[in-house]
Parts: sequence; C-alpha cells; structure tokens
Amino acid sequence: MKSVKLILIAATLLCATVVSTLSAQQEAQPAQNYEFKVAKGDTVMFNRGIERYCTGEEPSKWVYDKTFVVRQLGTKRFPDGVLLMPILSWIHEGDLKIVNGRADQAAAEAAAELAAEEEAAEAAKRAAMQAKQDSIAAARAAEQAEKDSIDAAKQAAQQAMLDSIAAAQALQDSLAHEQYIQDSIANEKAKGDSIHSQQNFKHGYDRFTIGLRGGASALLHTVEQGKWLCGGDVLLDLQYAHYWTKDGRPVDLGLIVGLGLGYSQSGMKTNVNTQQTVFDNSNPAYPMHVDYTVRADEVNEQDGQLQLEIPLMFSLITQRGLFFNIGPKFMLPLYTPYQQTISDNDNTYITAYFEEIGVPVTNEVITGVLAENQYKTKASDNGNQFTINVMLGTELGYEWVLNSGNSFGLGVYANYCLYNSFKNNTENIPLIEVTPPTGDGVAVVDVHSATKTYASKLGYFDVGLKLAYHFNFPKKHKYIDAELFK
Repeated sequence: MKSVKLILIAATLLCATVVSTLSAQQEAQPAQNYEFKVAKGDTVMFNRGIERYCTGEEPSKWVYDKTFVVRQLGTKRFPDGVLLMPILSWIHEGDLKIVNGRADQAAAEAAAELAAEEEAAEAAKRAAMQAKQDSIAAARAAEQAEKDSIDAAKQAAQQAMLDSIAAAQALQDSLAHEQYIQDSIANEKAKGDSIHSQQNFKHGYDRFTIGLRGGASALLHTVEQGKWLCGGDVLLDLQYAHYWTKDGRPVDLGLIVGLGLGYSQSGMKTNVNTQQTVFDNSNPAYPMHVDYTVRADEVNEQDGQLQLEIPLMFSLITQRGLFFNIGPKFMLPLYTPYQQTISDNDNTYITAYFEEIGVPVTNEVITGVLAENQYKTKASDNGNQFTINVMLGTELGYEWVLNSGNSFGLGVYANYCLYNSFKNNTENIPLIEVTPPTGDGVAVVDVHSATKTYASKLGYFDVGLKLAYHFNFPKKHKYIDAELFK
C-alpha cells in the first residue's frame, strides 16, 4: 500500500514538471537570425519611395503620412520583415524609419533578454512551487485514505485529459489563425492583381474595330437649272485606335486610323436648252453654218460611286460607355457608274437653223434626232473618278463591354466634304452633242453625263447609323513578384 502511494506521488511530481517545462518553453521566444534595429512596440513610419510590401503589393499613398506600431519581427518567409499594426502588412525593415524607438539598441536587446530570462526563471519557480504544493497535497491526500488517493488519481488523470484536450484546442486555434493570415495575404494579393489589371487597362490600350454603316448620301450637285437628289450609302470600316488614359480622368483619349470601303448613290434633275453652231459640209458645193438648238424638258441622272475612305480622327470614351469621334477623312471615288433618263420623245427635240439661207428646220433627218435607245443611258464614268475629297467626319454613340473584354458599339455618323477637286470639262461639251453629217452620211447625236457636262461643282454628304465590334487589347504589366507564386 505504501509503495502505491509513493508511485502516485512520483507520477504527480512528473506531470507537474512536464507541464511547467512546456509552459516555460511556450513563453520563451526563439531568437531571430536577423538583427533588427527596431523592436516590438516601436512607433515607425514608411520611407518615401517604397514600391512594394514584402508580399509584392503596392502601398497606398495614405500610408506615408501615418505612424504604425511594430507587432512582430521576422518570419520564416520574410526574415527581415516587420509586421505593422493596424494594417497587418509585412514590410522590409530597411523601408522604415523609427519615430519613437529605444535609444540604445544593444541595451534594449540586453534588457529584453534579461527580462525574458527573469520571466522564464519566475515561471520555472512558480512551476516548482506549484509542483511542491501539489506533491504535499497529494501526500496528504494519500495519507488520509487509500480511497481518497485513488479518487485523487482519477481526478488527476481526468485533469490531464482535459489539459491535453485544451492543448489540442489551442494548437488547432493557432493553426486556424495562421491559415486566416495566409488567406488574408492571398486575398490582398488577388485584390492587388485585380487593381493592377484595371490600372494596366486604364494606362493605355489598343483596339481593332470592324464597323458597318449605312444611311443617306448625296454628291451635292451644283447646276444652274436643276437640283441634287438624295440617295443612300453602305460602307465597311476597318479601324485601329490607341487610347491614352490617366487615373482620375473620366474620359479616355484616342487616335483612330483605318480604311473604309463602300458604295454610295445620289442623283440630280435638270433640263436642257442649249445652242451650238456647227459647219455642215455634207454638200461640198453648198457648205454652210448651222445653229442647233437642243432642248429636253427633264433629265434625271443617278450617280453611283465605289469609294475609298482614309480616316484620321480623335476619339473620346467616357467611363459610362459614351464615345465621340471627330476628325478629317480623305475620300477617293474609284468607280463612278451612272444611269440617265431623258423624259420622252415629245418634250425633246433639236432645231436646226441654216444661217446662209435663213431656213429653220425642226427635227429634220439631217439633224439626227435622238433614237429610242438614247433616252435611257447607262455608262461607267460620270467624270467624277479619282477626284480627292477632304471631309470632316463625326461619330457619336454608346458601347457595351462584353464578358470577353471586347465591346459592341451603336451610334450615328455624319460626313461633310470641305474640299472637292472635281472640275467640269473645260471644253464645255453639251449634254446632247450634234455632229453634222459628212458626205452621204447623216448627223450623229451623242448623249453625255449630266454631271460631267452641266454640274459646275460637286461635294459629298452622308449621315446614318453605324454598328461596330471592338477588339480591345490592354497592355500587359511587366512586374511579377515571384515570391507570391511559391
């Protein structure tokens, strides 16, 4: 029985010693390999010009004017890192300046070491005293009765189990806290990457645009007797643009270049009442001058053109998606077919006046009256090919950003010609030209384009709707923090 009591007393002393040793080891802080000039509790500020935290994020501007308290010195991941409160961010010690630190670093370290030793000794002393008290209490309990000693042993075992459970819970809490810190760092990194991505897109980006536009157009014929008629156009635009942006500025500024290719059509309406003098030598024995009067009450002409456009436009895009483009365009007609209709045979005639004999003849065979196939004419050149047009173009609309990063735009456009190099025929060829007969032949009547003969000036104007699809290409950020991806 006595031996049982001694074994219980020895077990109790051993448990108390182990618990006190573990407590002392937990209270002692492992020495750092890196020699810090700052200490826990010091008040510090950020040095100007810091680019990154230890984890790679860029500090916000407001941190340079704030003071922070040192919470922890160094980790396995960042040996020279300092954890600051309240931002809970790691930063290299060299990027900090001490505002309220210790005067003598060596003395501070010695004092801290001495305090740690005294604290450890005091803890060991308390543990030894507690163990002694526990052993005395256990001895007294063993002396009272064997049953009391057995109950005490059971209580001690239960307490040990509870202590083990508590220690396991404490370890689990510590691991959960460490995981929380790692998750916070990961979230800050992801948030920083997102901010970097937005800033990269906002600091300059390129785009390629495919656009389709259509609406009303006109060549703006200028004629003495008549007017221009409105038509329509359809064009395909291929454009490249670069945009410059700035933080805090609500609009992006860009420059657009490209090519546009399409077809436009318009017309004019006029009448003909001209005179021309020709020398009729059909009879060599009696040569004479003939004054021809050519009249057509109504002439309608539809002019078309395949045109090439080269834009050089300035662009504005707001953060809400509104855009406005304006600038010069250079337009060149490549192919200019036309269709012409003269009203009818009753309202079109040619009168010849033979000056030498003073005889007028109306629609005489020798004068070459218009044939049926000449009242409607189709030809491939109205005289406007390869003229240069300098236009002012504008576009206004709204664009929607898609999940892919590209965007879709819808807007209106208008172009107006400021300069047109078109010049009418200097020989002043009439619309209906009469060539007198020669020998036994008959007179010949030629019908020309009303634009080429009667229009003294041309321009260009169009307006309509435009659909566009934009391929956006943001510039990639070159900075990569390799430490974050370990």
